[in-house]
Amino acid sequence: MWRDLTPLGRDGRTNGYHRFAWSREDHTLREWFVGQAQARGLDVTVDRVGNQWAWWGDPDEALAAGRPGIVTGSHLDSVPDGGAFDGPLGVVSAFAALDALRDNGFEPDRPIGVVNFVDEEGARFGVACAGSRVLTGAMTADRARSLTDGEGVSMAEALRAAGRDPESLGPDSETLRRVGAFVELHVEQGRLLSDLDVDTPVAVGSDIWPHGRWRIRTLGEANHAGTTRLEDREDAMLGFAAAVIAARRSAETHGCVATVGKVAVTPGGVNAIPSEVTGWLDARGADEAAVRQVIDDVREVVTDFDGLLIEDSWTGPTPFDPALVRRLATRLGGIPVIGTGAGHDAGILANAGVPTAMLFVRNPTGISHSPEEFATSQDCLAGVEALATVLTDLAGVHA
Repeated sequence: MWRDLTPLGRDGRTNGYHRFAWSREDHTLREWFVGQAQARGLDVTVDRVGNQWAWWGDPDEALAAGRPGIVTGSHLDSVPDGGAFDGPLGVVSAFAALDALRDNGFEPDRPIGVVNFVDEEGARFGVACAGSRVLTGAMTADRARSLTDGEGVSMAEALRAAGRDPESLGPDSETLRRVGAFVELHVEQGRLLSDLDVDTPVAVGSDIWPHGRWRIRTLGEANHAGTTRLEDREDAMLGFAAAVIAARRSAETHGCVATVGKVAVTPGGVNAIPSEVTGWLDARGADEAAVRQVIDDVREVVTDFDGLLIEDSWTGPTPFDPALVRRLATRLGGIPVIGTGAGHDAGILANAGVPTAMLFVRNPTGISHSPEEFATSQDCLAGVEALATVLTDLAGVHA
């Protein structure tokens, strides 16, 4: 499975991945998912958003009996020039764990599902976890349809080009009711496991830090870079630069992280003074009030330059189900329980009331969202084994 996925959407120059929602690469990945499911005799369904679900057993029959399914999986899309593990490791591990269960003769007492969430990274349309947000109602269908990519293509247009009806987009409570619990396996983003005294390749996730995305927009006047005196300039870049520096300084003060990783400049010429600069700020931290203070500090600077700070998305502190977290940690032999600053579809489902937990596979470098992202084969297989153990416990007789 890993070899099959390796070339899909890969940049031969950087070895990074460009797998964006509703693109040609995404279509190929979705076909791969269906092929893997069908090869295992799993029933594939697609919800109103486009998330794919592969079921071992009948989830509707189980739901009628009061025993909704146990779901695992992750996503297959990537950030621009992303790594191989973020997302796909969870999907591949889910199929591999099902193979292990069947090889051991396991017969689930509840259905087991594997999910591929669409547009988790938000790399194309700017809002992370769009597939799970719309599914759960955390983002409206109207807003999702109106989101645009860097080329000005709306999500509605992209859906239509991919052969889907954008008007069908919307919350899907019927699909969500089938999920009795969700366990997402993911490569660790950071190197906490590597820094622990205990040598363990897998940890259980306890929570996701509060995090959000904001647009910084500053305005000026386009003019010639060589003939316009400094005192005559209205340079949109100055206010934007001040906002970036303010974000960094405030994050340091309040124990958070803040990043501006995407910028659009108008008119965009080397010899032209910017008339407009838009940048996207990502801010996160363990404490919600601290993150909000960072944003307030940035807003003050942006306002001083007559700019705008617009919130694109916000997810508050997201604890995973405490009983499920304890159950997984105990069942897996008392392995570490850690929090994360990265957002996941698991967090969106947790906020929607689905009992949710995560497993993290050790990342020895801590690098993620980069071609250098890595986990050893041995650690990945340990993750599959841990996931199979969890599924056995949650979907077994009397679970």
